[in-house]
Amino acid sequence: MTSSPGTILSVEETLKAILPEGKFGADLPPVEKWNPSGEKDIGMEIRADGSWWHEGGQIKRDRLVKLFARILRKDADGRTFLVTPYEKVIVHVEDAPFIAGRMDVLGAPGRDQQLGFVTTLGDVTFAGPDCPLRVETDAETGEPAPYVLVRGRLEAKLARPVFYELAGLAEPSPDDENVLGVWSKGVFFPLGPAA
Repeated sequence: MTSSPGTILSVEETLKAILPEGKFGADLPPVEKWNPSGEKDIGMEIRADGSWWHEGGQIKRDRLVKLFARILRKDADGRTFLVTPYEKVIVHVEDAPFIAGRMDVLGAPGRDQQLGFVTTLGDVTFAGPDCPLRVETDAETGEPAPYVLVRGRLEAKLARPVFYELAGLAEPSPDDENVLGVWSKGVFFPLGPAA
C-alpha cells in the first residue's frame, strides 16, 4: 500500500503504535483513546463481502488487512476510520466491516447457552448483553440481514451459512410465540416472525 500525496500515514509509525513488540497480541490498541487532529481520505474501502480495497485495488495481503482491522473504529456519527495516535484515515464501509464466518454454541441449549462468532479476520465475540445480535429485514425483498457486535460500534454480518445454522437454533420468544429467536448469555435475540 502506498500513501496518497499529503498523507502522513507512516507504516513504520503505525506498526510501532499498534504492534509495539512487532507481533500480534491478544490486546487490541486503545483506538478509542486516540484522538489525532485531522483526518484523511485515501480511498480505503471495505466492501459488503468483507474485502478491503485501497484506491480501487484490492488489498490481498491477509496480514495487512488484519493489521488494519486492529485499528478500525466507528465513531458515534457512524463514520469509520483507521486510527493511529497520529492520524485518522476514513474507511468507506459498504455494509459491515467484518463477516462472521463461524458460529460455536457453548453450554446446554436454551437460556444459558452462549453463541460465539468468529470473523473471517479472527475476531471472536459472544452474543449477549454487551454484544447484541440483531436482524435487519429488507423492506422490499423481505430478506434478513443478521449482525453481531464485535467491539466498540463495529459489527460483523453473519455469513449466510452461519445465519442458517443460527436459525436452526431458533425457538419461540418467551413474550410472543409468533416471534422466533435465540438465547445467548441469558438474553433472547429475535430473528423474525414464526410464520
